[in-house]
Amino acid sequence: MIVSIGIDTLLVGLISFLVIYIVWNSMRRKHNLPPGPTPLPLIGNLLQIQRGQLAKSLLKFSKQYGSVYTLYFGKNPVICLSGYETVKEALVDKGEEFGGRGRVPTLEKVTQGYGISFSNGERWRQLRNFTFRNLRQLGFGKKSFEEKIQEETKNVVEELKNMKGEPLDVTKLLMDAASNILFSIVFGSRCEYKDEKFVRLLGIVEETFHLMSSPWGQLHTIFPQIMDYIPGPHQKISSISEELMSFITQRVKISQETLEPALPRHFIDNFLLKMEREKNNPNSEFTERNLVVTVHNLFIAGTDSVSVLLRHTFLVILYYPEIQEKLHLEIDEVIGRDRIPNLSDRVNMPYTEAIMHEVLRFCDLVPFNTPHQVTKDVEFRGYVIPKGTDVYTLFFTVHRDPTKFSTPFKFNPNHFLDENGKFQKNEGLMAFSAGKRSCPGESLAWMEFFLFLTTILQNFKLISQTRFTESDITPKLAGFLNEPIHYELSFIPR
Repeated sequence: MIVSIGIDTLLVGLISFLVIYIVWNSMRRKHNLPPGPTPLPLIGNLLQIQRGQLAKSLLKFSKQYGSVYTLYFGKNPVICLSGYETVKEALVDKGEEFGGRGRVPTLEKVTQGYGISFSNGERWRQLRNFTFRNLRQLGFGKKSFEEKIQEETKNVVEELKNMKGEPLDVTKLLMDAASNILFSIVFGSRCEYKDEKFVRLLGIVEETFHLMSSPWGQLHTIFPQIMDYIPGPHQKISSISEELMSFITQRVKISQETLEPALPRHFIDNFLLKMEREKNNPNSEFTERNLVVTVHNLFIAGTDSVSVLLRHTFLVILYYPEIQEKLHLEIDEVIGRDRIPNLSDRVNMPYTEAIMHEVLRFCDLVPFNTPHQVTKDVEFRGYVIPKGTDVYTLFFTVHRDPTKFSTPFKFNPNHFLDENGKFQKNEGLMAFSAGKRSCPGESLAWMEFFLFLTTILQNFKLISQTRFTESDITPKLAGFLNEPIHYELSFIPR
């Protein structure tokens, strides 16, 4: 009797599941979405994505289904775009339609649709226009701001000289330096590298990226409906992010108390003045909540990226000593060793420029970009993508597109040099995104990358006791931010 009841229950469960699957699959197929792996009810394509290998799984699907395909993260469809032509058509040619911001579940509890990075519609337009304009006013691309970066590069050189050639992991030092530049923009002052609060804030950013890129964080991205309620390391992102938000809120209050309208000192001051001017505008998005989250967004985006780029670069030139020799030669010829590098030197340094661009291509800083979202129903390559659907633009497939790069899986500076050794741009590079959602900090990143790289190589020869392999320098595509392997190197004064 008990066995009979058990079998009956099992049969009812199987039949119910089969009916749910047939009905759900029929409804799914009525939409003219791109092809993709067959999902299951409730969990979507979860079982077909390798644990902790989201980027590699997406690459496998693009080879199987083409440059436009559909995945289901839970019950929600996600459109994945791969290859240069497809991604360009979406982000540039149809930039308005693909200009929304998709879901980032790991940060949603903190940002809640506020700030510049994760907002949409009128809020995003107002905040983006203000941010671009004010970053330019604060000195992006100007001599005064160049001098701030140069001052930080001098501090890094002094720290490295104090090591007297001893091996070190340079991660923290580079994060400290790049973060201080961001501090001067947002808060108006730098911090000492050993300041306890400064160290803690950088630790929060580093841990946030680590958790987002971990298997737990990737699973949260794929299946937020369940992972929101399951204990695990991914839940820590909210608590440490709130700590960062609390620090920013305190700095905003200090700025409010010391603000002199005629003499704004930094980004927060300018935002506060805009809030005051628009306090009677019911449609204004200039609120304290948007200010705090926007600063949070800038801090998360700008603290670790240049450090990661430099560590990728150092790893590459340790593996290819001839690259370091050519860089040293160009630096000596153009800049010499008696003055600090400046931005005007870039135009006369095609090989250095090519190396920087190739590092950005090869390392794939953000391999599958921050998710986009279509702002209305859009016809795209024969399919109809409904309004509000998330879109993943797979930059690692753009950066490895053989139609744009002759040796897509090899580090090759000739991707950015012509037959005469002159620098030439390559449209296939989209490291800072493209179209309406391109990174507002791109110009700052280029300034920092160039000045830190040339100043360090002007003063030091890089060596390591480790013998690196091609596998060591090859990006792992393991998560949201593509960090290099951990390694130590020595800086030998030249």
